Amino acid sequence: MTSFKLAYVPGATPAKWVRTWGERVPEVPLELVPVAAADATGLLRSRDADAALLRSPIDRDGLHAIPLYTETTVVVVPKDHLIAVADEVSTVDLADDVVLHPLDDTLEWPALPGRPAVSRPETTADAIELAAAGVGVLVVPQSLARLHHRRDLTYRPVTDAPQSSVALSWLEEETTDLMEQFIGIVRGRTVNSTRGRQQQPAEKKRAQRQPRKPVAAKPGKRRRRA
Repeated sequence: MTSFKLAYVPGATPAKWVRTWGERVPEVPLELVPVAAADATGLLRSRDADAALLRSPIDRDGLHAIPLYTETTVVVVPKDHLIAVADEVSTVDLADDVVLHPLDDTLEWPALPGRPAVSRPETTADAIELAAAGVGVLVVPQSLARLHHRRDLTYRPVTDAPQSSVALSWLEEETTDLMEQFIGIVRGRTVNSTRGRQQQPAEKKRAQRQPRKPVAAKPGKRRRRA
């Protein structure tokens, strides 16, 4: 059976598009393929996925990419940290903190704020554990903070930090009908959208129109002569 495979990086949330796909293309199962951010484009090039929701920066060689949204960047801290009382912070407010920098970090820093850690954690999940232990703080896209939510941690927006964008990407030579269907869903096209649908010839449209029946005029009342 033909299927459509959609890879997605941690923090991406394809659920609403999957539901819409199930309503519009029920005859083709949509398979979700979780993938690490660093491996997403490789999965497309090996054709182990038809499309992917991935994070910038993207190696666009041979790939299409449609930007979908840009995330708020937040700092993850223990709930008893001073930052937890603020509504938002800047990178200057992190100057005295050890800022953890995991190897799978998705943010492009010109210069990392705060004080460097002794070593870089392997993953964001590892960095979350270190933040909970009070070793340092972690700056990540908000969706990753939510993904790794813990009761002993909280997060606040960082107003001047780099941001991460999420895009829909696929191979340039693989813009299939199913891919067009998914693009339409992601872009919010309705079921009745004319894009990609065959238009009816003008003659056929005219033939379908029903002529209006003439409305008979009501006879007026005649005045009686005196």
